[in-house]
Amino acid sequence: MNAKSANLIPDKAEIAALNEACFCLPLGREQIDNSILSSVNVPEMATLLAGRPNLFASTGVFLAASDLDNMIDQIHTIEAATQTVSYQDVTLSRADGALANVQAETRGVFMGYDFHITPDGPRLIEINTNAGGIFLVHALSRAVQGGALPGYLAFGASRFEERISEMMVSEWRAAGRLGQPQTLAIVDDNPEGQYLYPDMLLAQALLNEQGITTIIVNSASLAIGSRGLMAGDHVIDMVYNRLTDFALAMPQSEALRSALLQNQVVVTPSPRHHALYADKRNLAFLSDAEKHKTLNLAPHHAQALTSLPETVEVTPEKADALWAARGALFFKPATGYGGAAAYRGDKLTRRVWNEIQKGGYVAQAFVAPQTRLVATEAGPTVLKFDVRVYTFSGDPLMLAARAYQGQTTNFRTCGGGFAPVILTDA
Repeated sequence: MNAKSANLIPDKAEIAALNEACFCLPLGREQIDNSILSSVNVPEMATLLAGRPNLFASTGVFLAASDLDNMIDQIHTIEAATQTVSYQDVTLSRADGALANVQAETRGVFMGYDFHITPDGPRLIEINTNAGGIFLVHALSRAVQGGALPGYLAFGASRFEERISEMMVSEWRAAGRLGQPQTLAIVDDNPEGQYLYPDMLLAQALLNEQGITTIIVNSASLAIGSRGLMAGDHVIDMVYNRLTDFALAMPQSEALRSALLQNQVVVTPSPRHHALYADKRNLAFLSDAEKHKTLNLAPHHAQALTSLPETVEVTPEKADALWAARGALFFKPATGYGGAAAYRGDKLTRRVWNEIQKGGYVAQAFVAPQTRLVATEAGPTVLKFDVRVYTFSGDPLMLAARAYQGQTTNFRTCGGGFAPVILTDA
């Protein structure tokens, strides 16, 4: 679907106004759920979807195609930086050296680059390893294409299933293996209790269909046996890692950590990938014009880095200046995830600030998210949204928006959740 077919004015200001004021593209949750249930034979899926009323937004969001091009350019710039020795020296020095150097040629599946859209273009807010939701987003795009927006084709939808299996095989071979993995485990802590457990089930179904036997495993149930990493009677060749124990430092990750160190199993994404991409101190390095000069990037990549919101590490020495400027800042744990313990500076209390200023946080220039008008049972509601680009090795896989209220993205907002992105020609 493009601007011409929808009679939209291809101008970014008009697109923003459309998001803010248009009661268009209503999405019915029943239709989305029915589409998912008809496409996958997972007995518990209906119950899981019913228990997650805010998983999918009640409308789509509009995005200028030129903004997507800008996002992809920024992603390619970050990928180019991660391949430089200077950048790796800085970022990997914060990681466990032994783990950071195992399977160094792998790239990490399902990276998530999260952007806020501004009048001056998209701004990269953060990067996530093991970014969940891509299988739900793909299912959403199929439901939308078949109902609310006939003819709509989501970005990345073409050959999605084949690209996912090709990605896994690529990681397998990058780790020095031949052929393809026989058994892949999707690993998390208490996976059945995770909000995005339906996403894991969709991943399992897709990979099984693609010829890779896939199981879902609690990390604590893994063990080292005579044949390598084991989950019950299964020998695990490869792990799609959904853990938020990014350094594999917790007791329940001990078997997985040991197997990775001994190169007995391919793990993706791994602690190395988190250190290279998702530690938020990396954005402090990349947004510092003097520091990123040391990377000797191509001029167009160096220019792209100027779009990054200025980010600095919080230290006791900077505490007074950061407190004074807090109204224009957003504070995040350097190794945090999912918006946990993140704070807008203008809402900080002294009690919280006393903990933040001890370190372990970054302060990022606050970038206000764009908003989308949605219809809810309570009436018209204005939600914030970000846009996530899922990637592998710098190549975009899928595109999604996440609509929400509050300080950070969540799945607790009526009318919010994953939303399809409708590209225009602006």
